[in-house]
Amino acid sequence: MNINEPDVLGAVTAAFGAYERALMDNDLAALDALFWNSKLTVRFGPGQNLYGIEAIQAFRTARVGGSPKRALSNTIITTFGSDFATANTEFQRVGAAGPGRQSQTWVRFAEGWRIVSAHISMLGEGH
Repeated sequence: MNINEPDVLGAVTAAFGAYERALMDNDLAALDALFWNSKLTVRFGPGQNLYGIEAIQAFRTARVGGSPKRALSNTIITTFGSDFATANTEFQRVGAAGPGRQSQTWVRFAEGWRIVSAHISMLGEGH
């Protein structure tokens, strides 16, 4: 299996960048397009366990103003073969005391790279 094949890594990195732009712009259509349109898609975040694209879409629609602004650091994207990748990053929300973490699992479908699973947490929550 090829790890971080340059063209595959470039495609996932571009999709990850598109996700971050859409998140910061609160572009719900773009965010929806980057998640797998399936009842099997999962997103865990601070205060939410969202199962299925409909629950994820409902959460985003109900979140007034979108995601808090943030800066990323320590982003690591790893591809495995040509159709599977992970993206992990730390972030600092504007005005937040501590950093957060985000992980995403990406899969390449016929329509392109899509997030099939995501997890967001703030450092210091839980032990």
